[in-house]
Amino acid sequence: MPACTKAAGHCRARVGGLLALGAAWLLGPRALTAQGLLEQFSYENLKPSALQLDLGPLGGNNVRGTLAGGLRLDYGRIAPRVRVVLGLSYFKAEFSTAARQRFVQRLRGVVSDPDSNYTINLGPMTWSDLTGDLDLQYVLPQGRAVTAYMGVGLGIHVRHGSGPVINGTFVQDALNEITAGLNGTLGAEIGANRWRFTLDARGVLSSGLSTVSLRTGVMYRWAGIGDGHARTGR
Repeated sequence: MPACTKAAGHCRARVGGLLALGAAWLLGPRALTAQGLLEQFSYENLKPSALQLDLGPLGGNNVRGTLAGGLRLDYGRIAPRVRVVLGLSYFKAEFSTAARQRFVQRLRGVVSDPDSNYTINLGPMTWSDLTGDLDLQYVLPQGRAVTAYMGVGLGIHVRHGSGPVINGTFVQDALNEITAGLNGTLGAEIGANRWRFTLDARGVLSSGLSTVSLRTGVMYRWAGIGDGHARTGR
C-alpha cells in the first residue's frame, strides 16, 4: 500500500508539472503580446498639437437638414497610431414634420376630452445641440501629404428646444435635456505643412436624435507632432 501511494503521488506530480508547462506554453505568447500592446500606450506624448475648424451639412432622424460647425483639438498620441481628439460642435435645426406629428400624438394621449374636438398647434419648433466629444482616432498615413483616420468616441449633448408657441411651457421642458452619445468618424487631412485641409464624415447615435454629417475644414498644426510627417514649411 505505501508503494502504491508513493507511485500515485509521483504520478500526480508529473501530471501537475505537465499541465503547468502546457499552460505556460499556451498563455506565455498571449501574455507577452498583451503586455507589449499595453506598453505602447503612454501619456508622455499627450499635449496640444493642432486646432481644427470645420463646417458642413447635417441630417438627423427627427430634424430637418441644417449646417453644423465644430472646433477640434488634437491632443497628441496615446499610442503610436492612436491620437486623442477633443471636440466641441453646435447645430440648430427645425423639427421634421413627422417628428412634430409624433409629438402631437403623444400629447393627445394625455388630454382628456370626451368630444375629441380639440386641436393641438405646436407651431414651428427648433432643437439646438451643443456637444462635447472625446475621440480616439486611428491614424493611417497614406503618403507625405495625406493622412487618413478613423475613430470612435463619446459625447455629451446639451439640447434646447424652442418655438413661439412652446416657449415657457412643459413642452419646452421636455425637449431640454442632457444626454450621452456614441460617435464614429472617418476622414482625412490633406497637406504636409502647418496648414491642412480636412474632410470627414461623422455619425452620432444618441437618445432622441441621431445624426450624420459631412464636414470640411482647416487645421493648423503648430507643434509639428502627432501626424507622423516631418514639417516642411510654415
